Amino acid sequence: MHLLIAGAAGFIGSHLTDRLLADGHTVTAVDNLLTGSRANLAHLEGHPRFRFIEQDITKNFDFDEPVDGVLHLASPASPKDYLEHPLETLEVGAVGTRNLLAIAHRFNARFLLASTSECYGDPLVHPQVETYWGNVNPVGPRSCYDESKRFAEALTMAYHRVWGLRTNIARIFNTYGPRMKLDDGRVVPSFIDQALRGQPLTVFGDGSQTRSFCYVSDLVEGLCRLMLSDERYPVNLGNPSEITILEFANGVQKAVGTDCRIEFRPLPQDDPKKRRPDITKARTLLGWEPKVGLEEGLRLTIAHFREKMTAAASVRPAQNAG
Repeated sequence: MHLLIAGAAGFIGSHLTDRLLADGHTVTAVDNLLTGSRANLAHLEGHPRFRFIEQDITKNFDFDEPVDGVLHLASPASPKDYLEHPLETLEVGAVGTRNLLAIAHRFNARFLLASTSECYGDPLVHPQVETYWGNVNPVGPRSCYDESKRFAEALTMAYHRVWGLRTNIARIFNTYGPRMKLDDGRVVPSFIDQALRGQPLTVFGDGSQTRSFCYVSDLVEGLCRLMLSDERYPVNLGNPSEITILEFANGVQKAVGTDCRIEFRPLPQDDPKKRRPDITKARTLLGWEPKVGLEEGLRLTIAHFREKMTAAASVRPAQNAG
């Protein structure tokens, strides 16, 4: 297939691009690089079935080459990024989604929306199942992201109902792995960065809040299966293994081989107390569940960040010498 991927220079988008190319598809990657990075796709330069277009999908752009699928992963995703870019986050969920749906409609292509577990807000139902409508603050500081994704889901379903578009919606839970930005504010890169530098690990609240972490290769497998399915309503993709933030901090310390102290700070507003997906639907419909354990995933992720930090340190003296 020829697939258009928006947000392809991001963390998940770049891994999905790699996978689809490996499966023999042709990929046109689109990204405005607001939070994505060309470095995530640099290894694909010269690939015969890959093309990159620097483009803001909230702006009108001519795309007249027929495609078989449109995959929408364009959006700031970390709290640090969407709090710095609230208007852009809202716009990419609304105008950006509409523009991509229009392309999919024009070519009668499949459309996949990368939505989020943040649609559930600070949930009153645990674990979270797709039929739960959520507990979201529509005017809080995180609402730019939460409501952007909730609107994008509604718009996607409207295109399916009005035009019969073949749509899929993935509600993605915490995902981690190589190519995350060390400074993006999310707990995995933050803890790893702090541990590698021998700094205190910053835990918000008392650390009793829970998360579940899915390694990126598992998530990409789920997205690929969902893209080819006939399920039009949201599907949770994440790891149902739940862990407290404090337990996770201790796990990162052990994996890095350090014994940094824990530094507690106030919990941010509307930060979810619990987060764990019910993946019964994904297991039943897609035959999917995560395979990579947290210990193995952390080992692979830490090795990637060690390499990046070593490379950055070796470049710095040469730059200073000039």
